[in-house]
Amino acid sequence: MQATRQHILELLRDARVMTVDEMAVKLALTPVTVRHHLDILKSEGLVEVPEVRRRDAPGRPQYTFQLTDAALSFFPKNYQSFTNLMLNEIHDIMPKEQMDYILEGVASRMAAEAAIPGTQASSEERITAAVKYLNSRGYVADWRQEGESVFTLRTHNCPYHEVSRQHSELCSMDIKLVTHLLGAEPTRGERLSTGGSCCTYVVSLPMTVQA
Repeated sequence: MQATRQHILELLRDARVMTVDEMAVKLALTPVTVRHHLDILKSEGLVEVPEVRRRDAPGRPQYTFQLTDAALSFFPKNYQSFTNLMLNEIHDIMPKEQMDYILEGVASRMAAEAAIPGTQASSEERITAAVKYLNSRGYVADWRQEGESVFTLRTHNCPYHEVSRQHSELCSMDIKLVTHLLGAEPTRGERLSTGGSCCTYVVSLPMTVQA
């Protein structure tokens, strides 16, 4: 990102709300230049539509700006480290069976969020809906048909790839997730965590009988 706009995001992150004049002073720029950068950030969905700040004295209204939720993605996060520490702690104090039970519950809750068609839908409709849900969660998924009722679902990205290197149980959770989404347990093929180009799940789905 252009340095000035990055600096504006950092100012708004720290101050939460600022006017153009306040930013101009901090950046040593003219208000016109600051407005130009704010217009670009607003068009990119990173800055909220300005709101009027009430003034105690007469004068031109002052408009305040603040970040959108999308802008927060430009700042470092520590989710990976936190997740690793949390899973390490759970792993140390909890039997494997209980850990598996928890991850089964997580997979079930995730699948419940997906709009998967019922048993009246075709296999293609079900796996297409599953792929759509996985893509909304960052898996970069697709599928192909291998035979009359055999399908391969592929995920080209793991949203928690670095964490799964230490916690292979997350790979098992993904199998449970795919099972819940498709209603059939898949056979695991390639794995990103072991150097594969993608994660693959081969599954047999019953063909829908047309009335």
